[in-house]
Amino acid sequence: MALFPLQANFRGDFVVLLVPVDDGDTMSVVADKVAQHAVGLRVAEKNASKCVYHNGKELPSAITVAQSGIQPMDWIEVAYV
Repeated sequence: MALFPLQANFRGDFVVLLVPVDDGDTMSVVADKVAQHAVGLRVAEKNASKCVYHNGKELPSAITVAQSGIQPMDWIEVAYV
């Protein structure tokens, strides 16, 4: 397993984040890692699931970073479903 950074934004936030993720993390874990830096701070908390978008496509929550093809320093967006 390898740790690397991603550029990320939680939809509705104005801050671009640099978030370390592991290539074994699932997209639901990645979404939670991004959300912890925005939700409840600059983005309202909702009782809803979150999804990850990469290159404009929603990624399945069960796939890992390695399976998704995301590379270090790629940009992702996380949003409520």
